[in-house]
Amino acid sequence: MILDPQTSAKIASYRPREAPPIWEEVASLVRSVVAATVSAVPYDVERLLHVTASLAVWAVKAGHPRDPDAWLRNEVIDAYVLSRAAGLEPSSVRTYRTWLLRVRDALAWSERGEAAPARLHAEPAPHPPYERADLAGLKHWAEHLRGQQRSDALALLGLGAGYGLQPREVAATLGSHLQRRGDADGPLVHTGVTREHPLAARSGWEEILEELVWQAGRGYLFRPRRTVEYAKNLIGSWSLLHQPPEGLPRVSVGRLRATWIVQLMATGLGHDLIAKAAGLASAASLARYQHHVPPLDDNTAARLLRDAKA
Repeated sequence: MILDPQTSAKIASYRPREAPPIWEEVASLVRSVVAATVSAVPYDVERLLHVTASLAVWAVKAGHPRDPDAWLRNEVIDAYVLSRAAGLEPSSVRTYRTWLLRVRDALAWSERGEAAPARLHAEPAPHPPYERADLAGLKHWAEHLRGQQRSDALALLGLGAGYGLQPREVAATLGSHLQRRGDADGPLVHTGVTREHPLAARSGWEEILEELVWQAGRGYLFRPRRTVEYAKNLIGSWSLLHQPPEGLPRVSVGRLRATWIVQLMATGLGHDLIAKAAGLASAASLARYQHHVPPLDDNTAARLLRDAKA
């Protein structure tokens, strides 16, 4: 399996924070497992490295062999997540278990006679994108709010549908992060997130985002009066308190990000570039959005094929 250079570099350089001495005994095995599965599961490489490393260190300390086949058995995974239960939210415990079972299945070790794992819950589906009319309706609603409510609503919409940011990235965005690249007509780039290429806003959101930058200065674009960079209910609580009129869906950063991804996929832009812009591990992660992408008409397909550049 050939990985892109950024993903390979993250795997090769990974080391847990405050790594115990036993890490050196399992490091190469953890990196091999993640390298073999990162393209087959819909998770960021950093998350896979963290949870796989945590399992490996725990398993070896518990007396299991230094062998991923042993760590990724059902009973070992269940014992591991139960050992973490006291220090994690219940949803995080379930998430860890789901990630590890997906890694296990990706390696096809379930074919060695091990019973199929019992599901604690159904695997979450990706957020559905907004319909074009719903997104336009939310934008119209936000523009007619007053004061800080208007700025907050437009910040969520602009950062989600304009840049495809994740909730934590939306919350951390400062006015100083958004800058024109090159001259005054250059793309509006977000400098506060880590991507392989500069992350430019979709053109339809640039005017709104620049207005928000002018208002926020060097402060947060969303809920600027807060004292913490991020809290679990920071965005969700706002959406509950500020609901659009009946007939429009609630504001969801997850759905805005999905809308941004699907709209880019519909343009025919290369999936590798879209995945890198979204901060995903690989283009394979986009497969779960493909059924939302409208099929190309014959004329568009012919034009894309004709104009494709090597």
